[in-house]
Amino acid sequence: MIRISIPPTLRRFFGGEDVVHVSAQTVTDAIDQMQGRFHGVRERLCREDGRIRGSVLVFVNDQDIRFLDEQNTTLRPGDEVTIIPAFAGG
Repeated sequence: MIRISIPPTLRRFFGGEDVVHVSAQTVTDAIDQMQGRFHGVRERLCREDGRIRGSVLVFVNDQDIRFLDEQNTTLRPGDEVTIIPAFAGG
């Protein structure tokens, strides 16, 4: 299983859960599985073209997927995915 940490700002879209487990081969698969369980999650994480929003950072085992294979990053059992919504301000 893949462990996905849900940040407090997104938990309302995940039924209040702080951790979700999926069996996925890629980050895209994980998003698809989360969407199947929690309707509306994809729209919060991805743009209309399906790519992860620029305001959302995703890490697999503490590595930013932007420097890996982005949404096609391979996931293996035991991996930990962290979703972090970026905030702007000043």
